[in-house]
Amino acid sequence: MRDEDFELLYKLEENYWWFAAMRQITDTIAAAELQKPNLRVLDAGCGTGFNLGHYAAAKSRDVYGFDIAVSALDGVRRRGFRKTAQASVADIPFKSDTFDLVFSFEVLTQTPYEIHDVALREMCRVLKPGGFLFIRVPAFMWLWSSHDEELRVFYRYTRDELAKRLRDSGFVIEWASYANSFLFPVILLRRFIKHLGIGKGSDVRPLPSGLGWLNTPLRGILQREAQWFKAGKRFPFGLSVICYARKPLISYESQTS
Repeated sequence: MRDEDFELLYKLEENYWWFAAMRQITDTIAAAELQKPNLRVLDAGCGTGFNLGHYAAAKSRDVYGFDIAVSALDGVRRRGFRKTAQASVADIPFKSDTFDLVFSFEVLTQTPYEIHDVALREMCRVLKPGGFLFIRVPAFMWLWSSHDEELRVFYRYTRDELAKRLRDSGFVIEWASYANSFLFPVILLRRFIKHLGIGKGSDVRPLPSGLGWLNTPLRGILQREAQWFKAGKRFPFGLSVICYARKPLISYESQTS
């Protein structure tokens, strides 16, 4: 992402419909773990840091973050958060077995495909045995558009593909689904228009002048997915893939050594 993308992220992350609704979806899926006391939490690729503050709101949580982009960490510091480092997801600067919960939002696919296995093994390494990874990535390569080019997204996953890669990296899959699904037809049309060369660039931008009122209904539509997931349902398609995975109490390496 470019410096100007991080500045826009800093301005939009708190109230923009997509970010706000996806936070609620995350909180719903990870609710059981988030209710536990004295959690040590890591945001792997924390961007400008709004989620750090969101998850640090519970005083018993010890929340850390890192990002490879200096301009992203500038935003984190502006939010007053200090427990951060500059680093890549392929080389996480924390000791093994440190965290109870690791979040990674749309970060894995902004690294070259060839190092995804390395990055996932790093996330597994820093988790405590029995700890959880919540990971969200863009879905379906056929949805590739100028939005991905703008944000330097290298790859888009299917649910089964991401789940297999997580298992191969040492995780046990607890939950997996597509998300950002209720608005899928609308976004699909928008992506088709982008393929025609109309309206190129990132989808993450302020709503057009005079249409700011759409933020609330769009947020409400997407937030309904949280209730869908809470009821134990899954989506067979969507713009995002979410996996909730656990590090085994005994690692595969320990079992075979």
